[in-house]
Amino acid sequence: MMSTAQSPAPPDSVPRHEHPRPQFQRETWLNLNGWWNFAFDFGGSGEEQGWPGDPSGFASQILVPFCPESTLSRIGHMDFMSVVWYHREIEIPENWAGRNVRLHFGAVDYDCSVWVNGLEAGRHRGAGSSFHFEITALLKDGKNQLVVRAQDDARSRERPQGKQSPTFASQGCHYTRTTGIWQTVWLEALPASHIESVRVVPDLDGDCFVLTPMVADPREQLRFRAVLCNSDGTELSLVLHPANATAPLRLHIPNPRPWSPSDPWLYNLRFELVDDRNEVIDRVQSYAGLRKVHIEGNRFFLNNEPLFLRFVLDQGFYPDGIWTAPSDAELRADIERSLAVGFNGARLHQKVFEERYHYWADRLGYLTWGEFHDWGVDFKKPQALLNHQREWTEVLLRDVNHPSILAWTPFNETMDGAYWAPEAHRQALAAIYDLTRAIDPTRPCHDTSGHVHVKTDIFSIHDYEQDPEKFADRYKTLDPANPATAPVREPNRSAPYTGQPYVVAEYGGTWWDAAAEPAPGDDQKKSWGYGQRPTDIEEVYHRIEELTATLIRHPEIAGFCYTQLTDVEQEQNGIYTYDRQEKFDPLRLKNAFTKTSNE
Repeated sequence: MMSTAQSPAPPDSVPRHEHPRPQFQRETWLNLNGWWNFAFDFGGSGEEQGWPGDPSGFASQILVPFCPESTLSRIGHMDFMSVVWYHREIEIPENWAGRNVRLHFGAVDYDCSVWVNGLEAGRHRGAGSSFHFEITALLKDGKNQLVVRAQDDARSRERPQGKQSPTFASQGCHYTRTTGIWQTVWLEALPASHIESVRVVPDLDGDCFVLTPMVADPREQLRFRAVLCNSDGTELSLVLHPANATAPLRLHIPNPRPWSPSDPWLYNLRFELVDDRNEVIDRVQSYAGLRKVHIEGNRFFLNNEPLFLRFVLDQGFYPDGIWTAPSDAELRADIERSLAVGFNGARLHQKVFEERYHYWADRLGYLTWGEFHDWGVDFKKPQALLNHQREWTEVLLRDVNHPSILAWTPFNETMDGAYWAPEAHRQALAAIYDLTRAIDPTRPCHDTSGHVHVKTDIFSIHDYEQDPEKFADRYKTLDPANPATAPVREPNRSAPYTGQPYVVAEYGGTWWDAAAEPAPGDDQKKSWGYGQRPTDIEEVYHRIEELTATLIRHPEIAGFCYTQLTDVEQEQNGIYTYDRQEKFDPLRLKNAFTKTSNE
């Protein structure tokens, strides 16, 4: 007998109700967010007890897609959870009859198994990558029982964890953990022959998009059609090709309008599978931006024009949702908050951001570096490196079409690996660089942000010096014509600087919270930031202004990334508070971050 537990009063609407994949959207989809039955499984014995087929003991309720650690989930359990279970009933719409049904998960941390009507649908391992299972053969008429198990060992050192704390309490730069479902769950109906994916490469110099479709069951009489439209729906061009062809297609763009931060123009795309009678078998709505990213010498170029990066570090944590934004509006608002103080983009730090975030970055003209949550990977453990490589591949393939992403960063601060497993570290970073460039040769790959580089298109350094004079003095020798004089952290372990774009990818981080007391000594379980706490807010402004001016005025520095956009729990060095309130005068900060080299 199924659970008769009553759900708490429902929210005003389905949480995170918007379509989670704006670049690959079918009309036939059903959001499964909302109240699910929920159970802890501290002994890991749920499968032995028969829970996949009988979840009648799931007496608790959770609001999906929020993780059980969060307040928004209505669970708020802060201790370690090795295994958690979810259950809800699903009913397939009648007009989906004759179609395949696919069950999608935006993300589940970490090891996810799924059963439908007591039968296993599939298993996926990852913390931030999206996945799906085909469940058509497991369904029956009427109500169906969907059961999900998530296993997560935050202390295994065999899986990427990002900034999730390996201790009970948050401390230092480790914060509240995320367990289980933390992004949207949804159903999708599609025909047996359907469009599986379409790689879209913008060719600015050739005035076209280069398309590589992947079609499932590409029968001979089927054709793939791509239609380019303006934002108002006006059709501009199309291309038609046999569905079983393997060569890329060129979709011409008449009177091309490039995508840029000052003009984030997006073209609508419609992908269709049509039969020999020109009837549409499958249709997917998408969009793309026409832009080009490349490096010449030690400079970035966007659309063949020099680009200076004015980035901020964004960790994507929320006080009520942890890794999950409470609403789609908040994803957009974080970008708008950053733009308001003068940044033109963000380094998306130690987290795979959801596709809706990239959608808003595309819409608002906000540049990003896509980064992976690699912390927690032990370079001495081969399984850890395999887990990293597999999930990173999934992330690349999911997000590769977003015009706002300028570069890929698969690792961050890997000095521990370089110390304790130097050969494994060297091979892992070189292999990930090669893999990233093979999957996406259109963007630079930044092997690791900060410290110990191995093979990289971008050379970065992290520098939290708070004295502006010492900070400026450190970079006086930086000269691509004489790269041996460049500042390099861990010079005995890192690959040398060879003239790539040189970016100070973390700086600032100045502690400021006028209402809090600084942590005593090295106690970073309480409020903290980098350097000695300023005596007043004017000293904070002085540090930000002078440190930033050094980087902007330096003729050989290609960009900066200020730490950070918001406070995160005990780390209180953000431009905004954790709950997104202003800490400083935004116009004064905007003046500091947008100065030019001659100011």
